[in-house]
Amino acid sequence: MSQAFTSLDLGVLVVYLLATTAWGAWLGRGQTGGTDYFLGSRNLPWWAVMLSVVATETSTLTFLSIPGVSYLGGLTFLQLTIGYLVGRLAVAALLLPAYYRGELSTAYQLLQNRFGIGTRRFTSAIFMVTRLLADSVRLFATAIPLALITGWPYPASIAVIGLLTVVYTYFGGIKAVVWVDVVQMILYLGGAVAAMVALQGGVPGGWSQILADASTAGKLTWLDLSFDLQTPYTLWAGVLGGGFLSMASHGTDQLIVQRLLTCRDLRSSQRALVGSGLAVVVQFLLFLLVGLGLWAFYQGRSFDSSDEIFARFLVEELPAGLTGLLIAGVFAAAMSSLSSSINSLASATAYDYWAPLAGAEDDDARILRAGKAFTLVWAALLVGGAILFIPLSTRTSAVEAALAIASLVYGGLLGAFFLGVLTRGPDQRAVMVAMVVGIGTVVLLQSSMAWPWYVPVGSLLTLATGVVLGTVWRRETA
Repeated sequence: MSQAFTSLDLGVLVVYLLATTAWGAWLGRGQTGGTDYFLGSRNLPWWAVMLSVVATETSTLTFLSIPGVSYLGGLTFLQLTIGYLVGRLAVAALLLPAYYRGELSTAYQLLQNRFGIGTRRFTSAIFMVTRLLADSVRLFATAIPLALITGWPYPASIAVIGLLTVVYTYFGGIKAVVWVDVVQMILYLGGAVAAMVALQGGVPGGWSQILADASTAGKLTWLDLSFDLQTPYTLWAGVLGGGFLSMASHGTDQLIVQRLLTCRDLRSSQRALVGSGLAVVVQFLLFLLVGLGLWAFYQGRSFDSSDEIFARFLVEELPAGLTGLLIAGVFAAAMSSLSSSINSLASATAYDYWAPLAGAEDDDARILRAGKAFTLVWAALLVGGAILFIPLSTRTSAVEAALAIASLVYGGLLGAFFLGVLTRGPDQRAVMVAMVVGIGTVVLLQSSMAWPWYVPVGSLLTLATGVVLGTVWRRETA
């Protein structure tokens, strides 16, 4: 165990982890079917769903990686949040009404209604692969502080986190995921505030000096009006790239859509979604400021990994007890994202693949049993993926790696939903070919542009290709 991590810290951390796991499992009592397990009986309050959405999408990557982004750079990452809010407004107006017109169980059922079962399965498979890769990176990021504390190797640290999370996810379902997310978000935001208070005392002159030094170094600049496709954080990349990314992640990704479908009605779902956009702006700003404080505290010192900077500060520089509480915040962020990922992957597998093939689409009890089995399978795959990411971890920031992985395919998914909601001509063959064209083009061109541009390029190519193919093939069969 790290000498800076005391027995009191360990006690705080262990109590938190065990209490969270037990409470989450208890919340799942009384479940009788898949609707209870995966959709919370469609009766969860909008404000709890809002906090769960924020906790799910930001997780440990925000807690650990975002401070590292501003430590090495500045506040330009904040430009993405403008697009995040714009994208949510578009989803609330365009896609959520389509979801609530039917009793949908997954995001991809909407595409089945428009194009056919093949499109549903194809898009669901893309979601599964992408979520597995991106959330394996997220899980690895959480193992960093546990490895620093205990001296355990990364594989052991990853396995412990995965085991604790899967217990309450398996027993509690989406209801446990959402309510535990609420508590965990409050804890890790409180951890960021506590770190800022500690930095006030740890840097001579406190925050006034931190901000003055950051301003002199040009680190307070948050607006970049340049138009360079290879620069990731500009206003245009933020508004367009961040907007399209948010439309894709919050309108087509089962991870978030599943939460929005647990709300009582369309109005509540829209409140949860738009409210989460406002909360994310505040949250990103908070963690970017923490990074500036760390830059002043360590005087710009180099680290092996930018994701390690905040974790090392928590373990080595804070008083006993508080370190344990803040490390619990790191785990809170990780467990909220991991539990959400496991549940959404199990949901997509059960509803999009297993139930239609097993003839159990109307058998809620069988879907519940299958969903719990798939929960264990996906938990094991995520742990394995996180372990495989270890050799790559020194090459890139975990937050940028996860966002880039998701963005490679999000454009194709979003383009398919555009075709489903905005057009009537393209058929299943056209939309599936269009997705392959959109995703394939982005994969081929990824080295020529920064990752925030992946989704706009991919979605517009998919939309255009689908419209053209739909028109041409319709004429050929006329």
